[in-house]
Amino acid sequence: MPHCIAFLRAVNVGGRSVKMDALRAAFEALGLANVQTFIASGNVIFETRSRELAALERRIEKQLHESFGFEIHTFIRTEAELAAVVAHPAFEAAEAEAAATHVVGFVAAAPDAAAQRVIAGFGSAVDRFHVHERELYWLSTRKQSDSTFSNAAFEKALRLRATFRGIGTLRKLLAKLAQP
Repeated sequence: MPHCIAFLRAVNVGGRSVKMDALRAAFEALGLANVQTFIASGNVIFETRSRELAALERRIEKQLHESFGFEIHTFIRTEAELAAVVAHPAFEAAEAEAAATHVVGFVAAAPDAAAQRVIAGFGSAVDRFHVHERELYWLSTRKQSDSTFSNAAFEKALRLRATFRGIGTLRKLLAKLAQP
């Protein structure tokens, strides 16, 4: 069975605490195999025979709501998809290395042309954006906390749910998946 990774939105932030053993148990209750958590920020590795990952996202969201009492949006990527996300040349290598912030946002579906225009409007001398398939790449010369762009601004402007992860975290997650 291939590895999948569920990126969960708003876990262990803003008073929405979830213990990792309880999170693993919620995934196991759905019959998912070899469930592991990676960092306490809502990254869950698992194996599944399901080929309908969008339907599985909804099942996981329902299970998590029942288990924890609040909505947790879920964005699943296969190991191969995550490798492609990390390898995608969204920005020049030198720019990416020099940036204070290099983050990838996961959304459920590829943003349409109108949404891409809104995203382009977030760009500035400090923040740059690149959309590729179901991901939004964000590069900033400032720390994430010092930027005017945020997950909340993105969601409000586009009325889409998203979750963001640092490229370093995504690389570490891929390295973990590569271990036997």
